[in-house]
Amino acid sequence: MPARPESQRVAILVYPGAQLSAVYGLSDLFEVANRFAAERPGTRARAEVVHWRPEEGPPPAPPLAVVIVPPSLEGTPGESAGPTSAWLAARHGEGTLVCSVCAGAFLLAEAGLLAERVATTHWALAGQFAARFPEIALATDRLLVEDGDVITAGGLMAWTDLGLKLVERLFGPAIMLTVARYFLVDPGGREQRFYSVFSPELGHGDAAIRKVQRWLQARSAEAIALPAMAACAGLGERTFLRRFVKATGLRPAQYLQHLRVGKARDLLERLDLSIAEVAWKVGYGDPGAFRKIFQRILGLSPGEYRRRFAVASRRRA
Repeated sequence: MPARPESQRVAILVYPGAQLSAVYGLSDLFEVANRFAAERPGTRARAEVVHWRPEEGPPPAPPLAVVIVPPSLEGTPGESAGPTSAWLAARHGEGTLVCSVCAGAFLLAEAGLLAERVATTHWALAGQFAARFPEIALATDRLLVEDGDVITAGGLMAWTDLGLKLVERLFGPAIMLTVARYFLVDPGGREQRFYSVFSPELGHGDAAIRKVQRWLQARSAEAIALPAMAACAGLGERTFLRRFVKATGLRPAQYLQHLRVGKARDLLERLDLSIAEVAWKVGYGDPGAFRKIFQRILGLSPGEYRRRFAVASRRRA
């Protein structure tokens, strides 16, 4: 008689505003994993997916192998999750692997599950998250942060990355790769910083620094030194540097690099220019230095970025 599959229960929290495409996409992904596992000799794992809508009934009874908090299409979850937070904390305390995607990280943070951990959420929510939970270390350049019994994923579609990671944990790497091929999903190697856009902080209330930021936006390709920035702000250099870092979180040279890389991304996506031409247009006379800075900020070389994101296929280097 064949061995009975070892079923592990996966609960998906369908809170108000949860992204249903993620809820049902994850459910489908586990169902496909179950099918491939059943066809593979010697594989006994199986995932039983349950959906819990807090407003409709009691939560699923433990034990649960995994709890997933999906993304939201309606902004960030409320500042007090109440019973939901307590339920998440209780399941984590029992040894359940707790996971979030995008804005779902706010609920994990409300439950106290991200304290003294590194976590990620959607890059566009980083400011709101940091304001509400300043004690949590954010790594929004990463699409997936795996920290033992807690996993956080970044963007709205990062549920595919989380789903594959969970399939690997529950079923093993062979089934995970089979599922990835079936869904035509890259099983690894992506980072959120490939997709995030540098959005300068302008709401800090320092008018002198904001004036410099707008001045830099228009002149980022020029050779601009610290004295010229301080003069634009009408401040002494040391005072300007201190206030600039406080307002933007970056030193002026770093800020200028982010502006230039942002403009380089646009050129690489739209135009058939060589990498050296792109470097020159955004303010770098040395293409080698440009490549190093681009790689450090985005995690991809300019050529790799073009191959992934150009409007049309372009191969110049």
